[in-house]
Amino acid sequence: MTKGTELIKRFEKFASPQLAEHWDHVGLQIGDPDQPIHRLMTTLDVRPETVDEAVSMGVDFIFAHHPVMFHPAKDLDTRNPQNAMYAKILANHITIYAAHTNLDTANGGMNDWLAAKLGLTNCQPLVPAGSDPVSKEPVGMGRVGTINGAMNAREFAEFCRRLFKVPGLRLITNPADAEKPIHRVAVLGGAGQDFYEQAVQAGADAYVTGDVSYHFAHDMIANHLTVVDPGHHIEVICEHQLARLFKQWQKENGWEFDICENTINTDPFTFIVNQ
Repeated sequence: MTKGTELIKRFEKFASPQLAEHWDHVGLQIGDPDQPIHRLMTTLDVRPETVDEAVSMGVDFIFAHHPVMFHPAKDLDTRNPQNAMYAKILANHITIYAAHTNLDTANGGMNDWLAAKLGLTNCQPLVPAGSDPVSKEPVGMGRVGTINGAMNAREFAEFCRRLFKVPGLRLITNPADAEKPIHRVAVLGGAGQDFYEQAVQAGADAYVTGDVSYHFAHDMIANHLTVVDPGHHIEVICEHQLARLFKQWQKENGWEFDICENTINTDPFTFIVNQ
């Protein structure tokens, strides 16, 4: 049987924890990685509803993008829904591992998946982060590349809405740039407003990222950068891509365990649209 430690060792060659941001909490979150894996689930988030699904499906290893214990528990009062979830995870002998900003930075990881989804070519890291400790290749968070076609700001926003299958998104653009053709695009999964200046410096016509706040949006407009904010949840692409990666490693290493993908929509936002 394949133990969790074997999977973790292989994964950390792909996306080393050393690539994670200093504030992040990646790696083992809960449970015993020395246990054999019988069924693994990939998920963007670990929420009570995803844990319920995992329990019902006999999952004993959850591989997540977002850390389940991002903020330390102050107590173990199980009247708190988060603590009750931890108790259920432990009671059902589920191990949880999270790869967050290390997966965002790793070559072949989150931002390469998003760039490929957008159809970008000739990609480079948006925010260089030195070299990978294993491969020694240059790495960085986000990607910037070229997109085929000549869409304007609204057309590009609609393209992103359809591509990521979101019911709505936010378009941030200077009216003077509304008809400017978009050729060079930057993308950074999650909350990437802090790096919009790197997108400007990289010559991007448009920047795709989530969780943009009001004052940052004004600065983006002033810098003539068109920004499409389809939300944080587009990182759900990781559920299928991680499952695909693990199935590839199964063949290479002779691992024998089932792999499934979370089916619960964990996007906390609902769009109300005028009819």
